Amino acid sequence: MEDEKASEFSLYSLYAIRDTLGLAKPRAASRGVTVFLILGFMGVFAIILGTISSYVLTQGRYGRALYAREVALNVAESGLEYYRWFLAHNPSIMDSGIGLVSPYTYAVNDPEGGSLGSAEVTASVNLQCGAVQWADIVSKGTASADPVLPRTLSVRYMQPSVAEYSYVVNTNVWAGSSRTIRGPYHGNGGVRMDATHNADVTSAVSTWNCTSSYNCNPSQPNAPGVVGTGSNPALWTYPVPNINFAAIAIDFTDLQTKAQTQGGIYYGPASGSVNNRGYHLIFNAAGTVTIYRVTETDGFDSYSTQYNWGTEYSEIDNQTLLGTFAIPSSCSLMFFQDRVWVEGTVNGKVTVVAATPSDGATAPDAYLNNNILYAAYDGTDGLTIVAERNVLIPLVVPNVMEIHGIFIAQSGHYGRDYFSTSDLSSQYDPYVTRSQLTTVGTVVSNGRTGTAWSDGTGFTTRLDYYDQQLAFSPPPFTPVASTDYKYALWREQ
Repeated sequence: MEDEKASEFSLYSLYAIRDTLGLAKPRAASRGVTVFLILGFMGVFAIILGTISSYVLTQGRYGRALYAREVALNVAESGLEYYRWFLAHNPSIMDSGIGLVSPYTYAVNDPEGGSLGSAEVTASVNLQCGAVQWADIVSKGTASADPVLPRTLSVRYMQPSVAEYSYVVNTNVWAGSSRTIRGPYHGNGGVRMDATHNADVTSAVSTWNCTSSYNCNPSQPNAPGVVGTGSNPALWTYPVPNINFAAIAIDFTDLQTKAQTQGGIYYGPASGSVNNRGYHLIFNAAGTVTIYRVTETDGFDSYSTQYNWGTEYSEIDNQTLLGTFAIPSSCSLMFFQDRVWVEGTVNGKVTVVAATPSDGATAPDAYLNNNILYAAYDGTDGLTIVAERNVLIPLVVPNVMEIHGIFIAQSGHYGRDYFSTSDLSSQYDPYVTRSQLTTVGTVVSNGRTGTAWSDGTGFTTRLDYYDQQLAFSPPPFTPVASTDYKYALWREQ
C-alpha cells in the first residue's frame, strides 16, 4: 500500500510540476512542428511552381514571337519577289518610270489554307535625263499571327554595273608584277596575271596562246585561261561566261539626244582639223565644270598594241575659254562630238561621253590629262568617262598621278601608249617614265590595256582599286556588265 501511494505521489508531483511550468504535452508539440514544416514546403513548392510556370509562359510567348518574326520576314521577301515579277511584266517602269505603283499591298496566303500575312511594298526610281537608272524597293512584312512584329527589307533593283569590277578587258591581257589590284579582274580572252591581287581573276576561255608579248617565255600555245605568278592562284577561275561587249555597248545616238533635249551639256564638233581640236574639261570642287575649246595641239610619236605606231596629238597648245557651268543634277550627262581632255575635282555624279554617232569616219578619244579626284569619298561623287575609241593617259602627266572614275574605251583601248626619248625633243624626255599611277574605279577596254612597258618606261608602279561605293550607285548611263536585272544592296532595316 505504501509503495502504491508513493508511486501515485510521484506521478502527481510530476503533473503538478509540468502544470506549474506551463510545459506542452509532447504529442501536441509534435503536431505543431509538422504543420509549420508542411506550410513551409508548400510555400517553397508554390514559389518553384510559379517560377516554372512563368518561364514556360515566357518561352511560349518568345517562341510565338520568333515564329511571327520569321513569318514576317518571309512575307517581306514574298513582297519583293512579287514586285520583281511586276517590274518584269511592266518594262516601261524601268525605262521611264511610267506605271510605277507605290505603295502596293500584297497578301500572302498559306497553300494549306489561311493567311500568313501581308507585305506593303513601296518603290521609287532614280531618274537621270528622263531615264531610270535603278529602282529602290522597300517591303514591310507583317505576320497574321502577330501584326505587332513586322520586318522590313530594302533592295536596289538594277542591272549589274561594270563598276563591280576593277578591270574588264575584251581580249588577251597581261597584268604585270609592278601592279597591285584590288577588286575583280575579268578578261574575255586569256589573262596573264603576275600582279599582287586580292579578288577573283576570271577568264572566258579555257586555253589561249600565251606568247612572249604576255610574258610567257617560252610561249604556251595551250596556256590555261589564267596563268602567271600572281599572288592568289586560288582566286583564278576559267572558263566563265564572257561579258558581251556588243550587248552592253552604249547607244551614243540615244545619249546625244538625251543631252540635247533633257537638260544635259552638249557640244558639237569643234572647229579646225581633227587632230588639233577638242574640248578641255576642268572639274571644280564647287560642283561646276570649266570648259575650253581646244584649237591647237602637239603630236608625239607613240606605239600601242592595238594600232602600232602613230602620232598622238594629246598636248594642248592653244584653247579658248567657253565658260564655267553648273552640272545639271537632273541630267548629269555631258556629251561632246569630239575629243575631250579631263581633269580636276568632281563634285556629284556625272558622265562624260566623247563620240560622233553621226560621223562614221572618226571616233574620238578621251585623255586623262591630270589628276582626277572627288570632292568627297563617301559615295556621293563619281565620274564615268566613255570614249567611242580610246581612253588614254597622255605623255605630259604628273609623276605621281591619281585618277578616280570609271573609264570605258568602247571600241579602242585604255592605257598609256609607248613613248621613246629617241622620238622626242629633250624637254619631253623626263615624261617618258613616270613614278606611280593610282586608279580608283574601273577600267573597261575593248582592246589590250597597258600603262607600263617592258623597257621600264611608262608608270613604274601601278595601284588599281575598284570603287565599291560606285558599284551599286554608279554615275548615270554607266555601262552594265549584264542586261539582266537583279536585286543588290539587300538589307534589313
